[in-house]
Amino acid sequence: MEISLDIMKDKVECLQAYDFQELERAIDERINVNKALLLRVKQVQHQVTFDPVRNKMLYSAVVHFAVE
Repeated sequence: MEISLDIMKDKVECLQAYDFQELERAIDERINVNKALLLRVKQVQHQVTFDPVRNKMLYSAVVHFAVE
């Protein structure tokens, strides 16, 4: 049996929330989790759209983490 330990070099996470501050908290939480994997934020893209079913704005973000 062979065990291989590879370093994760890139990771992309998608997050969404109906409140901008909630999305910001979720991004901060994911940043702290990925620090343990030695990954840092490389790029953040965000978008807002209207959800007609809930009659609210839906905020989303894509966070790209990478090894420094």
